[in-house]
Amino acid sequence: MENEEKSPTLTVLHNGPYIVEGKLKMVDKDGKEVILEGKTALCRCGHSHHKPYCDGTHVKIHFDDTADL
Repeated sequence: MENEEKSPTLTVLHNGPYIVEGKLKMVDKDGKEVILEGKTALCRCGHSHHKPYCDGTHVKIHFDDTADL
């Protein structure tokens, strides 16, 4: 089945963002639908200036995902 789409995957990067791979419909806080395709990095640290997308701020603030444990 050549045209069969794979299910999207979400990977949590250590001390980094969520990586979404594949095609996925995202609905933002205002109800606007956005189609994500390929690879997209979503903010996990909460400090991105381009939420919900990652802008690399996690590196600048030394985000530590073990602090959540």
